[in-house]
Amino acid sequence: MEKILERIAGIVEKNAIQGGEFTGQICVLSLIDEDGFPTAAVLTPSRANGCRVLTFATLLDGNAAKRAAACGRASVCFASAAHCINLVGEIEVLTSAEARRETWYDALSHHHSGADDPNYGVLKFTTKRCKYFFTDDASEGGFNI
Repeated sequence: MEKILERIAGIVEKNAIQGGEFTGQICVLSLIDEDGFPTAAVLTPSRANGCRVLTFATLLDGNAAKRAAACGRASVCFASAAHCINLVGEIEVLTSAEARRETWYDALSHHHSGADDPNYGVLKFTTKRCKYFFTDDASEGGFNI
């Protein structure tokens, strides 16, 4: 189990900006909309602590922040020809100066004036469970975190 968790954490971390340039794949964040239906959006994680905690930059007046604030349930999926990793957990909107500074990276300047932009916020996703499939060895499974 620990080996699988390390493999998944490595994939998730590789696909987060982590303060540098985007070099990974795109991931999908799914939230519940105002009518109770699931919605999906392509977002790149700003930071990842393994697969346990991911953060995403967001517009506070945008749909993602509104949906996360209204319903704290979410799912994040990383998929490629080599794997499918589905994380299910809880999401919250952070607006503290510390969270915004930690999540900031230069490419966000296309959407925000800086880490202190009043419309800039952070979505913090905390994984509760994970399902995975790897094509190289046809392994699959799931576990709670």
